[in-house]
Amino acid sequence: MRKWFSWIKWFKHRALVATALVFALLLFMALRPKPVEVELAQVTRGAMRVTVDEEGRTRIREKFLVTAPVTGRVSRIELEPGDRVKRGQVVATIGAEPAPLLDPRTRAERAARVDAAQAALAQSKAEEQRAAAVLRHAESELKRVRPLNKGGAISDADLDTYETQARSASEARRASEYAVTLAASELTAARASLLDSTGGAPPRGRAVDVRAPVDGVVLRRLRESESTVPAGEALVEIGDPLLLEIVADFLSTDAVRIASGAPVVVDQWGGGTPLAGRVRRVEPSGFTKISALGVEEQRVNVLVDFRDPAEAWKALGDGYRVEVRVVLWEGANVLKVPIGSLFRRGEAWAAYVASEGRAELRVVKIDHRTDREAEVIGGLREGDAVILHPSDALTEASRITPRE
Repeated sequence: MRKWFSWIKWFKHRALVATALVFALLLFMALRPKPVEVELAQVTRGAMRVTVDEEGRTRIREKFLVTAPVTGRVSRIELEPGDRVKRGQVVATIGAEPAPLLDPRTRAERAARVDAAQAALAQSKAEEQRAAAVLRHAESELKRVRPLNKGGAISDADLDTYETQARSASEARRASEYAVTLAASELTAARASLLDSTGGAPPRGRAVDVRAPVDGVVLRRLRESESTVPAGEALVEIGDPLLLEIVADFLSTDAVRIASGAPVVVDQWGGGTPLAGRVRRVEPSGFTKISALGVEEQRVNVLVDFRDPAEAWKALGDGYRVEVRVVLWEGANVLKVPIGSLFRRGEAWAAYVASEGRAELRVVKIDHRTDREAEVIGGLREGDAVILHPSDALTEASRITPRE
């Protein structure tokens, strides 16, 4: 009997101990911090490109404003915007009206305008000769380096630079020819402004043909209906759509990082695929622009040429909106991490890495970065799972669980 009571006492003691252990375990589980839900991303290798982005607009490089050479009644202009015209083609006809007598002051002013137009024509011809010399030199250099490229003496990138220089020189020569034509037209208009009713003006009713100064396309028709116009009144605007460029105004802090010749990606222009471009010039003078938030910003115009053939961007016209992404740096096999996983820890960058269900703090060294990812040069390995947007509740060795 005594032995039986001894067994009962022993069992009650063990049950009490077991109950205390279970209660302690339940209390520990209840008070134990729950794992922090986190979103994970992988450290990967791949291509990376650092760009500065800005909105831009297209524009025709050389535009010509055709004006009325005499005072008179212009007939209805039948040309529509988009119509092609040839150099010398009649774009408007004006029935001349006798010009009023010129007083001495007005005649002196118009004579001075003629002298200025003559000087501008001489300057344009000199610039045309200079552009022709530059073109000959660029073509000669290109002819010289092509055999060197085939022999491996110079790289394809250097050959591309010489070809770009030759194309730019050719366009500059073409623009200088247009400038000579425009200066000659302005000289004719200046001389015509000296004519009065006693000085050889066309007789009343005589038809004066207004001709296109260059080959191109009608961009704008500034006078449509028949009406009386004074001498110098704008009638139509003509330009060559193949001389299309892009102008984008960048913040001056971004413009100093852009070099002439830098590759450009032209996106959001309405086509199916992005277009390739190249920076032709970063203008040396900036200007002040008020942002949408009312903040004064210093801006700099960056001019971009298309590298794709004209067939790829022929749908674009003058004044169209595009998005310009100038490439500052790019790599083909870069170890990279999402920028959302990085945070500052003192003067260094850091990230949390998921390791066996816990958060492991790593100090990370980065180099190039964009608004989405950063190049890793130390602290992380390919395949590491990093925690995106770590919260303040996350600390070293915190238990974590992936968020569904």
